[in-house]
Amino acid sequence: MAQEQTGRILIVESDRALQSKLEAQLSAIGHIVETAPDSAAALEHLEGSMPDVVLLALDPERMGGFDFLREARALLPAASFIAMAETGSTDTAVKALACGADRLLTRPVRPDALALIVERSLDKPLHARDAMEARAGAAATLPTIALMDRVVGVHPSMQRLFNRLLQAAKSRSTVLIQGETGTGKELIAKAIHEHSLRSEGPLVRLNCAALAESVLESELFGHEKGAFTGAVTRRKGRFEQADGGTLFLDELSEMPLSVQIKLLRFLQERELERVGGNETVSVNVRVVAATNRDLKSLVEDGKFREDLYFRLKVVVLEVPPLRARPSDIPLLADHFLRLYADENDKQVQGFTHDAKEALVAYPWPGNVRELQHAIEQAVVLCEKELIDTEDLPIEPPDREAEPLSLLVPGVTLAEVERYTIMKTLEAVGGSPTKAAAILGISKRTIHYRLEEWGLAKTKPEDTC
Repeated sequence: MAQEQTGRILIVESDRALQSKLEAQLSAIGHIVETAPDSAAALEHLEGSMPDVVLLALDPERMGGFDFLREARALLPAASFIAMAETGSTDTAVKALACGADRLLTRPVRPDALALIVERSLDKPLHARDAMEARAGAAATLPTIALMDRVVGVHPSMQRLFNRLLQAAKSRSTVLIQGETGTGKELIAKAIHEHSLRSEGPLVRLNCAALAESVLESELFGHEKGAFTGAVTRRKGRFEQADGGTLFLDELSEMPLSVQIKLLRFLQERELERVGGNETVSVNVRVVAATNRDLKSLVEDGKFREDLYFRLKVVVLEVPPLRARPSDIPLLADHFLRLYADENDKQVQGFTHDAKEALVAYPWPGNVRELQHAIEQAVVLCEKELIDTEDLPIEPPDREAEPLSLLVPGVTLAEVERYTIMKTLEAVGGSPTKAAAILGISKRTIHYRLEEWGLAKTKPEDTC
């Protein structure tokens, strides 16, 4: 027989006799039981306690219980709420469920029935707690703390990236980092170097789009004295400068075909010749490359060598755009706020709820870099303790526009899900219960998604 689960129970009951009876029944089977005489006292109690199950006695003559349900649900999204009402109170039952109750009991409740219902109600908070602890434990096993000053992300897509990054870092393979502009590809390259066996060696960077073809070749491979006008001495290129370490080639897709041939030869033979010279130089360098373009399409268009493409994609790391990991937006915003508040000696403490909603709703075409600049500007110009929507240099979303119709094809399934849930919530006044009924999903799924997107705090429902 399965062992009974023990939980922390809060009983909100004004009738002292009934309160004592319920407390005795639940304490007898091993639960930790706390009590409050009314909703106001219960809310104060929640500030220092995190109950797994809340038993709330509803009185149709007093509306405080419904307000308590709304506020307590926002504070404890993972807890189970059991409302208790007198037999025949249909309106009370409907309103309780609309305001966030998970179950409704009619009084009097038999002791055996109460024990069973509480036991089943514990599944939700305990599973949520186990999942949270598992995620925290998984995160703790990764050295992501070492990346947090540069690479910030708790979204599952970023945790997968961190896992792959650490595996790739320990290898000797060439790594190709793909992602949109502003997603932090250079920071990923730094993290690879710092977690590799080459971390004591140099990390040398070269932007392939910033130099003309002749200059790029010399910068990469070096040149001999007299190789061209102005070459008054022998010069080591970036490959030789990175000997024993890592060479990061940014915007690799812009490299001319003539230089691509020489890069391919180096990757195959680990040898190079300086421009204007015949001497073969062996160099111990690991290459990490990055691009914001589709190399496969460039190969098909004849703008990138197919053999080099296959030589580079030994290990591929995909950096997701910021819009695909909305739960990271509040985390990143807080990170940049602390950074620029300290840097500018500002007393800015955080964001208003509306500001956080605006940050999560904005699509961030410039990704993390755009968010960073936006928060820096907001911190510098903000004259209050909290940044509000008017302090953010972003355009509010156009509620008249239908962005999905403009983005298809190209929109991700995650974006479709987010758009659908948020639009449905908007249409029903923010009620997860009503939205879940319309969408044919559980209310728990909506609460989980809102938490993932950093929008777990919902507005009070007009129907309550």
